[in-house]
Amino acid sequence: MRQASGRDEIEACQRLRYRVFYEELGATPIGDMAMHHVDGDEFDPICDHLVVIRRETATEDSIKLADGELIGTYRLLRQEVAEAHQGFYSQAEFDVAPLIARHPDLKFLELGRSCVLKPYRTRPVVELLWKGIWNYVRAHDMNVMLGCASLEGTDPTEHALSLGFLAAAAAPPEWRVGAQPARRIPMQPLAPSSLERKKALRQLPPLIKGYLRLGCFIGDGAVVDPQFNTIDVLIILPVSVINARYFAHFGAPND
Repeated sequence: MRQASGRDEIEACQRLRYRVFYEELGATPIGDMAMHHVDGDEFDPICDHLVVIRRETATEDSIKLADGELIGTYRLLRQEVAEAHQGFYSQAEFDVAPLIARHPDLKFLELGRSCVLKPYRTRPVVELLWKGIWNYVRAHDMNVMLGCASLEGTDPTEHALSLGFLAAAAAPPEWRVGAQPARRIPMQPLAPSSLERKKALRQLPPLIKGYLRLGCFIGDGAVVDPQFNTIDVLIILPVSVINARYFAHFGAPND
């Protein structure tokens, strides 16, 4: 796990994202994406990109870096960088601006474009990604992580259980963020005693379950993203709420 270096390695991340989002999960390419087999946007040049490298012998169709095969990536955007450019990517789906304004003394980090090649979507690789993010948070003294997390498919009725489960983790008032009104899909909370809660939890993607274990909050409402063939929810994770038992594994936050 390390940070991507230079334009060529960022392009490698974009090619990996294309394989996962478009070739595997059915996202719709726009512009010349299909011609070049890359998933890119105007945020890529201003973001930092984490990469997970497999150092064993790569196959012929692998995405190769100097030190091995690229199998996973995550895109990170610090508040100071976002504010110097076009803002946060999440703002198009969720109105994060009031949240940031309510906490002027805190530094926000946006997480996005997470993907891992299918054969490597295991708990150790997910934990490696999280460790890379956490090291970045500590290095830059960030206070709050946020970003969109996705459920595959765009039919809200198919995700009613998952959305109902996530609604129970709604953010308290000081951390609340609403989906953009024109795009908002309501999330009806499941009853605490509902027998369907276990089924809903099993259906959630591993990444979202990981954030829930850490103590994250969920934004108010979900959003359909037709380009990526997903329904998105907003993750809000203040460092201050992370369960302290995880620090023994990943390291304590900076004082």
